[in-house]
Amino acid sequence: MRQSACIAIVAAVLWSCWLTGANAQSIGIELHNTLMPASGAMAGASIARPQDFLSSINGNPASLTQYSGTQFTFSGAWAEPTIDMTQTAPLPLVGVTPFAAKSTAPGSPMGNIGVMQDLSPLGLPGRMGIAFISAAGGATDFRHVPASNGTNTALQVFEMTNTVAIDITERLSFGAGVSLGIALFDGPFVGLGGMTPAYALRGVTGLNYAVTDATNLGVYYQSKQAFNFDNAIQFAAGPIAGPQDVKMDLPRNVGIGVSNRALADGRLLVAADFLYKNWDDAQLYSAIYRDQWAFQFGTQYDLGRVKLRAGYMFAQNPLDPAPSLGLGGVAPPDGIPAVRYAQGLLAVANPHRLSFGVGMQDVMLPGLDLDVMAGGMFRNTEQLGPATTVSTVSYWIGGGMTWRFK
Repeated sequence: MRQSACIAIVAAVLWSCWLTGANAQSIGIELHNTLMPASGAMAGASIARPQDFLSSINGNPASLTQYSGTQFTFSGAWAEPTIDMTQTAPLPLVGVTPFAAKSTAPGSPMGNIGVMQDLSPLGLPGRMGIAFISAAGGATDFRHVPASNGTNTALQVFEMTNTVAIDITERLSFGAGVSLGIALFDGPFVGLGGMTPAYALRGVTGLNYAVTDATNLGVYYQSKQAFNFDNAIQFAAGPIAGPQDVKMDLPRNVGIGVSNRALADGRLLVAADFLYKNWDDAQLYSAIYRDQWAFQFGTQYDLGRVKLRAGYMFAQNPLDPAPSLGLGGVAPPDGIPAVRYAQGLLAVANPHRLSFGVGMQDVMLPGLDLDVMAGGMFRNTEQLGPATTVSTVSYWIGGGMTWRFK
């Protein structure tokens, strides 16, 4: 096989890995409300009692019944990782030789915009919401290192999500939603790939139950989302010469959450979420990830017009210690060492993350709220096989404005 064809195969491998390096606060490659204007300050904890309605639309849709009137939120965040990679052995089929360097790709801007409507004025016991969610975005770039043979790539993934929630009883609510995912992929090697769009649907259902006036339980199930990037890689020669598709699934997710706001005379909210991600049945990632658990814990102290928030997340390392060769329908040259090189770009092994933030009601105008948040992930170093080492650390900041209309 000619070197250009081999490089094309690695393009698919490396593309699959940039996302978590660019968004190091994610769980696998998904954010799970860690960049939402209020929930982001609580480490994303939002399944049972979210503090912004965008987190209901993007998480447990049944929790949307906790909001009333008409609300509109415009929010954004910036995620800035630092990725240091060391490769001590060559990958001759793709022209990579030993190097040690830091990625020069900039951070990623993330926008989240949505609106929700209370349907009770129409005599319907429910809510509806629609949002434009940034699922991921950023890049990894080692082009300044000749030994990397031009390793760089970029991807943007957005979700247009529609959600409906209804009150089954006074305490039990049910919600469902569907998302149209829009992904834009640009392969890391010029001439062998280009900006390629893909679209895929994803469904979610959830329940929320008020155990007492102060305690809520929530649960949701989210289906796989299967992207197929048509003709994303161009093979120059060989038995499979010509354009090739790259397949990628976002995994099934199950989330369970509990919240309580009985402490400190009702001023202190405590929330905990447990997430299970089924990477073993997700195309492309099943070769380099294993099923993953994550725990999100958040608190909020209500001072009246001002709310103080803090959170902690523990995310299990998803990198598979025994990776396989099948990656989205392509097989990398150089075998397992090439897969380990790809895993080196998957900077998501850091287990510990902290966040904090402030929410302010009626800022400047009645019904106008401001939420700000920030967070960081502690530095972590992973040795992946005998030749690849990666060290990552990251921070993120963000905020949003919410207009409330009765």
